[in-house]
Amino acid sequence: MPAPLIQLRGISKSFGDRRILDNVDLDLYTGEALVVIGPSGTGKSTILRIIAGLLPPDSGEVIIKSQPRIGLVEDENDLIRIALVFQQSALFDSLTVAENVGFFLLEHSHLSQDIIREQVTQKLALVGLTGIENYYPSQLSGGMRKRVSFARAIMSNPHNPADNPEVILYDEPTAGLDPIASTVIEDLVRRLQKSPQGCETYVMVSHQESTIRRTADRVVLLYDGKIQWQGPVGEIDHTDNPLVRQFFAARVDGPIRILD
Repeated sequence: MPAPLIQLRGISKSFGDRRILDNVDLDLYTGEALVVIGPSGTGKSTILRIIAGLLPPDSGEVIIKSQPRIGLVEDENDLIRIALVFQQSALFDSLTVAENVGFFLLEHSHLSQDIIREQVTQKLALVGLTGIENYYPSQLSGGMRKRVSFARAIMSNPHNPADNPEVILYDEPTAGLDPIASTVIEDLVRRLQKSPQGCETYVMVSHQESTIRRTADRVVLLYDGKIQWQGPVGEIDHTDNPLVRQFFAARVDGPIRILD
């Protein structure tokens, strides 16, 4: 068995007097599509932010390629680049699509404008968007903004492979989209995983059943601050775990408490 690309060991996190994560262990392997599920407010997005290096745990370790992470992503000492796709796309409203997609290279490389423009065009084509480089986010539909954020996440540096993302973190990528637009995004996530220009490893948070079934290799259910179940996506229809059964049946009665 290969060593995990990323490991969480004993991760705990509280906000005020509320413990969100309680001694969580989790492994992510290269080439894996991992989807974290669970009721709202149970720490799924918190896990993404801790993996991304945007939020420190109160205790425990994040281990990257067998090396403990020291500090946060702003300290620029991670062994890999991790890209985060936010739920609301998080594009810069005052920048064009081209400037949004090329932002990483504009800020962190010495590449010429022509090379950056070429990379932007390639990445937009990969997500099915061409000819919109000079548009602003306000001129795009919700689904198009999502795809632009994907193009930004997979931006690579042809002169420095160390700058290329090895993991993408997706926070509810189909939230707020209609079923057809959701299917487009779900297919795109898988296509980017298989593309040499994309990224083969990702962690996703999702509540949407179609997204979970279409994008997951392995599913982790988080509840009460702990991982309560994990297994291949095909096992969600066969497990006897009462939390999984209640979640996918959308029942109000069961061990998952209804939050006020």
